[in-house]
Amino acid sequence: MARRAAGGAGPRGDDFSFVSPVVKYVLFFFNMLFWMISMVMVAVGVYARLLKHAEAAMACLAVDPTILLVVVGVLTFLITFCGCVGSLRENICLLQAFSVCLTVVFLLQLAAGVLGFVFSDKARGKVSEIINGAIVHYRDDLDLQNLIDFGQKEFSCCGGVSYKDWSQNMYFNCTAANPSRERCSVPFSCCLRDAEEAVINTMCGQGMQAMSYLEASAFIYTNGCIDKLVNWIHSNLFLLGGIALGLAVPQLVGILLAQILISQIRDQIKLQLYNQQHRADPWY
Repeated sequence: MARRAAGGAGPRGDDFSFVSPVVKYVLFFFNMLFWMISMVMVAVGVYARLLKHAEAAMACLAVDPTILLVVVGVLTFLITFCGCVGSLRENICLLQAFSVCLTVVFLLQLAAGVLGFVFSDKARGKVSEIINGAIVHYRDDLDLQNLIDFGQKEFSCCGGVSYKDWSQNMYFNCTAANPSRERCSVPFSCCLRDAEEAVINTMCGQGMQAMSYLEASAFIYTNGCIDKLVNWIHSNLFLLGGIALGLAVPQLVGILLAQILISQIRDQIKLQLYNQQHRADPWY
Protein backbone atom coordinates (compact mmCIF):
# COMPACT_ATOMS: atom_id res chain seq x y z
CA MET A 1 0.00 0.00 0.00
CA ALA A 2 1.52 3.32 -0.99
CA ARG A 3 2.09 6.01 1.63
CA ARG A 4 -0.25 8.99 1.26
CA ALA A 5 1.25 11.96 -0.48
CA ALA A 6 2.28 14.78 1.82
CA GLY A 7 0.13 17.23 -0.04
CA GLY A 8 -2.84 14.91 -0.42
CA ALA A 9 -6.21 15.25 1.23
CA GLY A 10 -5.82 14.12 4.82
CA PRO A 11 -6.81 15.13 8.34
CA ARG A 12 -6.30 18.72 9.38
CA GLY A 13 -3.03 19.72 11.09
CA ASP A 14 -2.53 20.16 14.81
CA ASP A 15 -2.54 23.93 14.42
CA PHE A 16 -6.11 23.95 13.11
CA SER A 17 -8.97 24.60 15.56
CA PHE A 18 -12.73 24.41 15.11
CA VAL A 19 -13.15 26.76 18.13
CA SER A 20 -13.76 30.29 16.91
CA PRO A 21 -11.91 32.92 18.97
CA VAL A 22 -14.69 35.40 18.17
CA VAL A 23 -17.42 33.20 19.67
CA LYS A 24 -15.21 32.24 22.61
CA TYR A 25 -14.21 35.74 23.67
CA VAL A 26 -17.54 37.41 22.89
CA LEU A 27 -19.17 34.90 25.25
CA PHE A 28 -16.40 35.44 27.82
CA PHE A 29 -16.69 39.25 27.89
CA PHE A 30 -20.49 38.99 27.74
CA ASN A 31 -20.45 36.94 30.94
CA MET A 32 -17.69 39.05 32.49
CA LEU A 33 -19.86 42.16 32.17
CA PHE A 34 -22.85 40.58 33.93
CA TRP A 35 -20.53 38.90 36.45
CA MET A 36 -19.24 42.32 37.54
CA ILE A 37 -22.77 43.73 37.63
CA SER A 38 -23.86 40.81 39.84
CA MET A 39 -21.03 41.48 42.31
CA VAL A 40 -22.09 45.12 42.55
CA MET A 41 -25.71 44.04 43.16
CA VAL A 42 -24.68 41.67 45.95
CA ALA A 43 -22.39 44.27 47.54
CA VAL A 44 -25.09 46.96 47.49
CA GLY A 45 -27.72 44.55 48.82
CA VAL A 46 -25.53 43.27 51.66
CA TYR A 47 -24.41 46.81 52.58
CA ALA A 48 -28.02 48.06 52.68
CA ARG A 49 -29.03 45.01 54.71
CA LEU A 50 -26.32 45.55 57.31
CA LEU A 51 -27.40 49.15 57.79
CA LYS A 52 -30.83 48.05 58.98
CA HIS A 53 -31.91 46.98 62.42
CA ALA A 54 -32.13 43.18 62.46
CA GLU A 55 -35.60 43.01 64.01
CA ALA A 56 -37.04 45.60 61.64
CA ALA A 57 -35.55 43.94 58.59
CA MET A 58 -36.90 40.51 59.55
CA ALA A 59 -40.42 41.91 59.82
CA CYS A 60 -41.00 42.15 56.09
CA LEU A 61 -38.72 39.75 54.21
CA ALA A 62 -41.33 39.05 51.53
CA VAL A 63 -41.09 42.56 50.09
CA ASP A 64 -37.61 43.56 51.26
CA PRO A 65 -35.82 45.01 48.18
CA THR A 66 -32.36 44.28 49.64
CA ILE A 67 -33.12 40.55 49.93
CA LEU A 68 -34.39 40.52 46.35
CA LEU A 69 -31.26 42.35 45.19
CA VAL A 70 -28.93 39.89 46.96
CA VAL A 71 -30.79 36.80 45.68
CA VAL A 72 -30.83 38.02 42.07
CA GLY A 73 -27.18 39.07 42.37
CA VAL A 74 -26.05 35.68 43.73
CA LEU A 75 -27.95 33.73 41.04
CA THR A 76 -26.53 35.98 38.31
CA PHE A 77 -23.04 35.58 39.79
CA LEU A 78 -23.23 31.78 39.76
CA ILE A 79 -24.67 31.54 36.25
CA THR A 80 -22.23 34.02 34.71
CA PHE A 81 -19.33 32.37 36.57
CA CYS A 82 -20.09 29.12 34.75
CA GLY A 83 -20.29 30.94 31.42
CA CYS A 84 -17.16 33.01 32.06
CA VAL A 85 -14.88 30.16 33.15
CA GLY A 86 -16.49 27.66 30.78
CA SER A 87 -15.85 29.81 27.71
CA LEU A 88 -12.31 30.72 28.75
CA ARG A 89 -11.30 27.14 29.60
CA GLU A 90 -13.46 25.59 26.85
CA ASN A 91 -15.16 23.43 29.47
CA ILE A 92 -18.26 21.70 28.12
CA CYS A 93 -19.70 20.89 31.57
CA LEU A 94 -19.63 24.53 32.73
CA LEU A 95 -20.97 25.75 29.40
CA GLN A 96 -23.81 23.22 29.56
CA ALA A 97 -24.60 24.32 33.13
CA PHE A 98 -24.59 27.97 31.99
CA SER A 99 -26.84 27.22 29.01
CA VAL A 100 -29.30 25.10 31.02
CA CYS A 101 -29.55 27.65 33.87
CA LEU A 102 -30.07 30.51 31.43
CA THR A 103 -32.74 28.50 29.60
CA VAL A 104 -34.53 27.74 32.89
CA VAL A 105 -34.45 31.43 33.89
CA PHE A 106 -35.79 32.45 30.48
CA LEU A 107 -38.61 29.87 30.63
CA LEU A 108 -39.52 30.91 34.19
CA GLN A 109 -39.75 34.54 33.11
CA LEU A 110 -41.85 33.55 30.12
CA ALA A 111 -44.12 31.37 32.27
CA ALA A 112 -44.50 34.15 34.86
CA GLY A 113 -45.54 36.60 32.14
CA VAL A 114 -48.05 34.18 30.59
CA LEU A 115 -49.51 33.14 33.95
CA GLY A 116 -49.73 36.77 35.05
CA PHE A 117 -51.71 37.56 31.90
CA VAL A 118 -53.95 34.48 32.04
CA PHE A 119 -54.59 34.66 35.78
CA SER A 120 -54.69 38.45 35.99
CA ASP A 121 -57.30 38.38 38.77
CA LYS A 122 -55.12 36.18 40.97
CA ALA A 123 -52.09 38.29 40.11
CA ARG A 124 -54.03 41.38 41.14
CA GLY A 125 -54.97 39.68 44.42
CA LYS A 126 -51.32 38.81 45.06
CA VAL A 127 -50.24 42.39 44.35
CA SER A 128 -52.96 43.60 46.73
CA GLU A 129 -51.67 41.21 49.40
CA ILE A 130 -48.11 42.46 48.98
CA ILE A 131 -49.18 46.12 49.12
CA ASN A 132 -51.25 45.52 52.26
CA GLY A 133 -48.30 43.75 53.87
CA ALA A 134 -46.08 46.69 52.96
CA ILE A 135 -48.58 49.10 54.52
CA VAL A 136 -48.52 47.13 57.76
CA HIS A 137 -44.69 47.33 57.94
CA TYR A 138 -44.42 50.89 56.62
CA ARG A 139 -42.65 52.24 59.70
CA ASP A 140 -40.52 49.12 60.26
CA ASP A 141 -38.27 49.38 57.22
CA LEU A 142 -36.81 52.63 55.88
CA ASP A 143 -36.19 51.21 52.38
CA LEU A 144 -39.75 49.93 52.21
CA GLN A 145 -41.05 53.27 53.46
CA ASN A 146 -39.14 55.17 50.78
CA LEU A 147 -40.36 52.72 48.13
CA ILE A 148 -44.01 53.18 49.13
CA ASP A 149 -43.66 56.96 49.29
CA PHE A 150 -42.05 56.96 45.84
CA GLY A 151 -44.87 54.80 44.41
CA GLN A 152 -47.64 56.93 45.91
CA LYS A 153 -46.04 60.13 44.60
CA GLU A 154 -45.39 58.76 41.09
CA PHE A 155 -48.83 57.16 40.65
CA SER A 156 -50.72 59.91 42.55
CA CYS A 157 -52.43 57.34 44.78
CA CYS A 158 -52.86 56.42 48.42
CA GLY A 159 -53.11 52.94 49.96
CA GLY A 160 -54.01 49.73 48.15
CA VAL A 161 -57.69 50.13 47.25
CA SER A 162 -58.23 53.50 48.94
CA TYR A 163 -56.61 55.87 51.43
CA LYS A 164 -58.46 54.15 54.28
CA ASP A 165 -56.24 51.08 53.83
CA TRP A 166 -53.68 52.93 55.96
CA SER A 167 -55.79 52.01 58.96
CA GLN A 168 -54.09 48.59 58.74
CA ASN A 169 -50.90 50.20 60.02
CA MET A 170 -50.64 50.33 63.80
CA TYR A 171 -49.53 53.97 63.76
CA PHE A 172 -52.22 55.19 61.34
CA ASN A 173 -54.99 52.93 62.69
CA CYS A 174 -58.20 54.94 63.03
CA THR A 175 -59.72 53.20 66.05
CA ALA A 176 -60.36 55.16 69.24
CA ALA A 177 -58.06 52.82 71.19
CA ASN A 178 -55.01 53.85 69.15
CA PRO A 179 -52.83 56.21 71.25
CA SER A 180 -50.57 57.18 68.31
CA ARG A 181 -50.31 60.85 67.33
CA GLU A 182 -50.72 59.69 63.73
CA ARG A 183 -54.11 58.10 64.38
CA CYS A 184 -56.44 58.40 61.37
CA SER A 185 -53.62 59.95 59.31
CA VAL A 186 -51.94 58.95 56.03
CA PRO A 187 -48.30 59.40 54.92
CA PHE A 188 -47.30 62.78 53.46
CA SER A 189 -46.76 61.06 50.09
CA CYS A 190 -50.55 60.81 49.77
CA CYS A 191 -50.96 64.59 49.85
CA LEU A 192 -51.73 66.70 46.79
CA ARG A 193 -48.55 68.48 45.75
CA ASP A 194 -48.31 72.23 45.62
CA ALA A 195 -45.72 73.41 43.08
CA GLU A 196 -45.20 76.65 44.99
CA GLU A 197 -44.58 74.91 48.31
CA ALA A 198 -40.86 75.27 49.15
CA VAL A 199 -40.91 73.02 52.24
CA ILE A 200 -42.79 69.70 52.31
CA ASN A 201 -45.44 69.55 55.01
CA THR A 202 -45.00 66.03 56.41
CA MET A 203 -48.10 66.45 58.59
CA CYS A 204 -50.43 67.20 55.68
CA GLY A 205 -52.13 63.80 55.99
CA GLN A 206 -53.18 64.34 59.62
CA GLY A 207 -56.72 63.06 60.34
CA MET A 208 -57.57 62.36 56.68
CA GLN A 209 -59.01 58.90 57.32
CA ALA A 210 -61.70 60.47 59.51
CA MET A 211 -62.93 62.49 56.52
CA SER A 212 -65.24 61.35 53.75
CA TYR A 213 -63.91 60.71 50.26
CA LEU A 214 -65.17 64.06 49.02
CA GLU A 215 -63.68 66.00 51.91
CA ALA A 216 -60.36 64.16 51.83
CA SER A 217 -60.00 64.53 48.05
CA ALA A 218 -59.36 68.26 48.54
CA PHE A 219 -56.13 67.45 50.40
CA ILE A 220 -54.93 63.95 49.42
CA TYR A 221 -55.17 61.32 46.68
CA THR A 222 -58.08 59.07 47.61
CA ASN A 223 -57.72 56.45 44.87
CA GLY A 224 -55.77 53.28 45.64
CA CYS A 225 -52.47 52.36 44.03
CA ILE A 226 -53.65 48.98 42.70
CA ASP A 227 -56.05 50.50 40.15
CA LYS A 228 -53.47 53.14 39.25
CA LEU A 229 -50.84 50.45 38.71
CA VAL A 230 -53.18 48.37 36.52
CA ASN A 231 -54.09 51.43 34.43
CA TRP A 232 -50.40 52.31 34.04
CA ILE A 233 -49.60 48.78 32.85
CA HIS A 234 -52.42 48.86 30.31
CA SER A 235 -51.26 52.22 28.94
CA ASN A 236 -47.58 51.20 28.78
CA LEU A 237 -47.78 47.73 27.24
CA PHE A 238 -45.32 48.65 24.46
CA LEU A 239 -42.81 49.95 27.01
CA LEU A 240 -43.14 46.80 29.13
CA GLY A 241 -42.86 44.66 25.99
CA GLY A 242 -39.64 46.49 25.08
CA ILE A 243 -38.22 45.91 28.57
CA ALA A 244 -39.15 42.22 28.41
CA LEU A 245 -37.50 41.96 24.99
CA GLY A 246 -34.43 43.74 26.33
CA LEU A 247 -34.17 41.15 29.11
CA ALA A 248 -34.83 38.21 26.79
CA VAL A 249 -32.38 39.09 23.99
CA PRO A 250 -29.17 38.88 26.11
CA GLN A 251 -30.34 35.56 27.55
CA LEU A 252 -31.09 34.11 24.11
CA VAL A 253 -27.77 35.43 22.75
CA GLY A 254 -25.95 33.82 25.69
CA ILE A 255 -27.69 30.48 25.12
CA LEU A 256 -26.98 30.59 21.36
CA LEU A 257 -23.28 31.47 21.81
CA ALA A 258 -22.86 28.75 24.45
CA GLN A 259 -24.40 26.10 22.20
CA ILE A 260 -22.25 27.18 19.23
CA LEU A 261 -19.11 27.03 21.38
CA ILE A 262 -20.05 23.62 22.79
CA SER A 263 -20.54 22.29 19.25
CA GLN A 264 -17.18 23.70 18.18
CA ILE A 265 -15.38 22.21 21.21
CA ARG A 266 -16.88 18.78 20.48
CA ASP A 267 -15.73 19.01 16.85
CA GLN A 268 -12.26 19.96 18.08
CA ILE A 269 -12.17 16.97 20.43
CA LYS A 270 -13.14 14.67 17.55
CA LEU A 271 -10.37 16.17 15.41
CA GLN A 272 -7.79 15.64 18.16
CA LEU A 273 -8.87 12.00 18.62
CA TYR A 274 -8.72 11.46 14.86
CA ASN A 275 -5.20 12.91 14.68
CA GLN A 276 -4.04 10.80 17.65
CA GLN A 277 -5.38 7.61 16.08
CA HIS A 278 -3.67 8.27 12.74
CA ARG A 279 -0.41 9.63 14.13
CA ALA A 280 0.69 6.09 15.00
CA ASP A 281 -0.35 4.79 11.60
CA PRO A 282 2.88 4.08 9.60
CA TRP A 283 0.95 4.56 6.34
CA TYR A 284 -0.50 7.94 7.48
